[in-house]
Amino acid sequence: MYIYNHHFVNGTMFILRMLPPLVVLAVSAGICYWIFWSEPAPRKFPQKETLPEVSVYTLEPIDYQVWLHSQGTVQARTESSLVSEVRGKVVNVAPAFRVGGFFEQGETLLEIDKRDYETAVLSAEATLARARLALAEEEANAAQARTDWERLNPGVEPPELVSRKPQLAQAKADVASAEARVENASLNLERTTITAPYAGRILEKRVDIGQFVNSGSVLAEIYAVDYAEIRLPLSEREIGYINVPELYRNDSNPVLPMPTVNLTTTIGNETLHWAGRIVRAEGAFDVQSRQLFFVAQVDDPYRKQGDGRPPLKVGSFVQAQIEGEVLEDVIVIPRELYRKNEYVVVIEDDGILRRKSIEIEWSDEESLVVSSGLNPGDRVCLTHLSFPSEGMKVAVVSEDGIDVANKSAHQGADAKQVVR
Repeated sequence: MYIYNHHFVNGTMFILRMLPPLVVLAVSAGICYWIFWSEPAPRKFPQKETLPEVSVYTLEPIDYQVWLHSQGTVQARTESSLVSEVRGKVVNVAPAFRVGGFFEQGETLLEIDKRDYETAVLSAEATLARARLALAEEEANAAQARTDWERLNPGVEPPELVSRKPQLAQAKADVASAEARVENASLNLERTTITAPYAGRILEKRVDIGQFVNSGSVLAEIYAVDYAEIRLPLSEREIGYINVPELYRNDSNPVLPMPTVNLTTTIGNETLHWAGRIVRAEGAFDVQSRQLFFVAQVDDPYRKQGDGRPPLKVGSFVQAQIEGEVLEDVIVIPRELYRKNEYVVVIEDDGILRRKSIEIEWSDEESLVVSSGLNPGDRVCLTHLSFPSEGMKVAVVSEDGIDVANKSAHQGADAKQVVR
């Protein structure tokens, strides 16, 4: 007897529906497995070590010119007050007698009323004439008295009063006094004309025409224009690098080549230059700054220049570059190669980096003169490395401005030529 089981029928139908998808999944999985495991293994290439690339230059001893830097204010070599030696009214003023005016030595700057002094000269000359007349009369009287005495007392020396010696001495003294008065009156008359004591310029004007001045009144402040001087301070360390002869008591000024000085100042947007020389050192250190002042001199600073450059005016502030000694056979490096002000990076022949401490003999804004720590032939690293550790390996790509590859090629070509 056949029994219909619907549960069995339903399960069979479910299996038949699910079987195709399962077969597809199984086949796909097999294909993926086969593709994955049958793919050839990737080739492995050896990794090359990447080294920091640097440029170097080889140290060689050179002669280094030291330049000392300072600054100062331009001053006149000679400054003085123009003073009246007589009293009176100013009656004439020269066109140059104004602030900033130039004048030459002996030039008349102003005149004081002369009439009183001309009268004084005439009066003194009249007094001198009377004194000379009195002297002549006294000399005649003395000669007559001596003649009379000798006639009455032959062979006997007359007394001084009889020979009129005291009267004659007084008459001579009166003549000398009158001559001195004439000379003094003439000198005062000359002093009414105020002349320039040297070639110079008016710094400050104190009087003008029509003004009454007394003896000793300051008429103007003036200064000489033949030279300009600048006091330049140098420290005790810097003094050791400048050649200026010392001055000693009872010793004549040494005639030696003095250091040159380059002076610069800025006016507006233009930088101007002058050349001068050190002429002397002052005799004492400044007790506060411990500096010694050296005096630079510029000849004829107000002469008109062919390039249209303005004159070097008194009161100008200038920067100075002073010629110092020449250091012979020294090692010099750029200042930026002194890393952190602690060490210099040197690359050895095998490419190993070394950090060397140095001692500095001289330094300025751009260069360092090394006294110890570096040697001729050392290769100094020019490339900035973020972390230059001691002993690290680097690749030198440029040496003394020449690519290492090109340098090797040139050396190979030279060797071939030698073999041929």
